[in-house]
Amino acid sequence: MSMRGLTETSKAGLLRRGRTARAGWLVLGLMLVAIGIVGIFVPLLPTTSLMVLAMPCFARSSPRLEAWLLDHPRFGPGVRAWRAEGAVPRHAKIAACIGMAAGFGLFWLHVRPGALLTCAGAGFMLFWAVWIVRRPEPGVSQ
Repeated sequence: MSMRGLTETSKAGLLRRGRTARAGWLVLGLMLVAIGIVGIFVPLLPTTSLMVLAMPCFARSSPRLEAWLLDHPRFGPGVRAWRAEGAVPRHAKIAACIGMAAGFGLFWLHVRPGALLTCAGAGFMLFWAVWIVRRPEPGVSQ
C-alpha cells in the first residue's frame, strides 16, 4: 500500500475519533520521538524502539507524522521492517545484546547486588536477548 493510500485511509478513521483522544495520542507520540532523539546521544537508550512505539500513536493522531516517520531516512527502514514483518536487522540485534550486556555489567560493578538480584537481572536480560535474537531479519522469509 502506498503512503498516500495509507494516509487517506488513516484520515477517514481519524474523523471518527474524538479530538481529545487524538491530541493525547499525538502528545504521547511526540514525547516518544523526543526521548528517542535524546537516545541518539545517550548510550543504551533505544532510539529505534521508541520510534516504533511512536508509530501507533501517530497512526491514531496524525497521518502526516506517521508518513514522516515511515519515510525518515534514519528511522524509517527499521520502523517499516518492524511494522511489516516484526523484523529486527542483524546490526540492531548485535547492538541490543551488547548494550544489555554493558548495562548489566555496569549495574553489577556499581551496585554490587546480592546473588538473588544478580541472577534475577541476568535472567531478565537473557530473556530479552534471546527474544531479540529470535526475531526475523528484514526481507528474510522464515
